[in-house]
Amino acid sequence: MSSISLFRTPFKRLLCVLGVCFLGAHAQAAIPIEHWTHASGARVYLVATPALPMLDVQVNFDGGSRREPRAKAGLASATAGLFSGGVMPHGNKPALDENQLSEAWVDLGAQFGAQASADRFTVSLRTLTEPALLEQAVALAARQLAAPAWPENVWQRDRERTLAALKEAENRPATHAGRAFSRAVFGDHPYGFEAVADTLNAISVADMRGFYRRHVAACRAQISLVGAIDRAGSDRIVSQLMAAVQPHGCEPLTDVPQVKPLDRAIEERMPFKAAQAQVLVGQPGVARDDPDFFPLFVGNYILGGGGFVSRLTTEVREKRGLSYSVYSYFSPGLHAGAFQIGLTTRPDQAYQAVGVVRDVVRDFVAEGPTDEELKAAKEYLVNSFALRIDSNRKLLDNVSNIAWNGLPLDYLDTWTEQVERVTVADIRRAFTRVLQPDRMATVVVGAQP
Repeated sequence: MSSISLFRTPFKRLLCVLGVCFLGAHAQAAIPIEHWTHASGARVYLVATPALPMLDVQVNFDGGSRREPRAKAGLASATAGLFSGGVMPHGNKPALDENQLSEAWVDLGAQFGAQASADRFTVSLRTLTEPALLEQAVALAARQLAAPAWPENVWQRDRERTLAALKEAENRPATHAGRAFSRAVFGDHPYGFEAVADTLNAISVADMRGFYRRHVAACRAQISLVGAIDRAGSDRIVSQLMAAVQPHGCEPLTDVPQVKPLDRAIEERMPFKAAQAQVLVGQPGVARDDPDFFPLFVGNYILGGGGFVSRLTTEVREKRGLSYSVYSYFSPGLHAGAFQIGLTTRPDQAYQAVGVVRDVVRDFVAEGPTDEELKAAKEYLVNSFALRIDSNRKLLDNVSNIAWNGLPLDYLDTWTEQVERVTVADIRRAFTRVLQPDRMATVVVGAQP
């Protein structure tokens, strides 16, 4: 699809309503991001989209699973999960159990919750900006931040549900493949820690309270706001939210070690009776601040990230019929996340598929893409850029990514230029530096000779 047809009137009008208007044939975004440091120490990023009476807020803290002790893997996610279990009495407000708290948010037509990833502990608020509703939603969010109840009975129930889900997952070959791949790629790094029955049973409500207070600190908060609000209104909201966690202090956090590169090839074959064998191939990749992010991003689209138009799909699916789908991706974080290739195939074809994957990767690292492949990849990525920011929620995700990774404030404005600037030589250099085809981890679950 050409960039001209992509931005014909209805779609273009929608984006302009969102405050994201595109100029020229290359869909260049003009997205002003205001940034300042709040008195609490929190870093604030705002994109005003005044045409929609809605506000999305995301607050990120350095409290993801990389901060967990290995013996209590799953602590960050458990803490986030119990965050909505109720609130204690606070100020002149009574306690609310989980049902009352849920009903309070429904009554406001708003959403508030927490989740944990490998790097971040995140709380998110979505509300309409009608003044009375906005005021109540922010007040309830602040109350929940200040006095989560951490009810023991809810944790016991949630833990039993999680343990049952883990037990059921043991019946799936993908579970065993994922665990083995994570162990092989990350070794002793926290990125490879796995929540299992023993670690979940070791987690107490007291552990959650301690983890929350240690990591949910105003001084390290990064707050992104997208919606119908100005800087003054944003600062008032930030003040209210950060006052709720200001008493936590700002305890120094220990350094997390870097992910170690693999020093040899690792191959793990696991028997499993299933209709399809699971194949994962990969290694430690890069951190998000890697200077070759764009060459790796564009190159991976060509290698295996582009779905049915990728090199891996052509060789594995189209030419040999070994798998319905095959993919590859980099998952960069604060540390080197995994580079992973995955597919499912008939058990008797698993090792043939592994051989094809290895050959494709080896050739791509050595030679890079063709000029035609690069041209097609650029056209698709540039022309589909608008779909990455066509809603408040997507725009919020992008602004939060800029905040968390310390990217330039004009990152979205220059995104298409960065993609268009990538050359075949850039991709070849970046992939040669990052990937070692002869020192990758290969996990095959359920193969037959």
